[in-house]
Amino acid sequence: MNKKFQQISLKPGFMKHNGGLFFRKISNKNYEFKTKINKKHLNRAGITHGGYIASIIDAGAGTGAHRVTNNKVCVTISLDIKFIDSTKLGDEIIGNVYIQKVTRSLVFLVCKLKSNKKIIATASGVWKKTNKEFA
Repeated sequence: MNKKFQQISLKPGFMKHNGGLFFRKISNKNYEFKTKINKKHLNRAGITHGGYIASIIDAGAGTGAHRVTNNKVCVTISLDIKFIDSTKLGDEIIGNVYIQKVTRSLVFLVCKLKSNKKIIATASGVWKKTNKEFA
């Protein structure tokens, strides 16, 4: 499946304020998201702030959980992130989300971030399905 990326940060909020994320479905268990690093994403050392990396993983992987559950609101229960390498101003980050398992109430997944052909971070997490849908 070769769909184009779509902006998912359309309503006012944290992710829209920070530039938003572009997202696409690759298959029923695989999704991708991307963003480009700008000046407000950097820390004092001139590299992308770890908090921003955590935020895009949470938002991108959470969107994967949302999509695999037929658009139910899913909330993060746990998110384990390993920071491996850094990015800088102007770099594009691509996140790959793989859904490992979906139960009646939970979604288990892994996520890998890459930039410039190197792994930036890896993560695994669990999301809780709710009975709510986004308006």
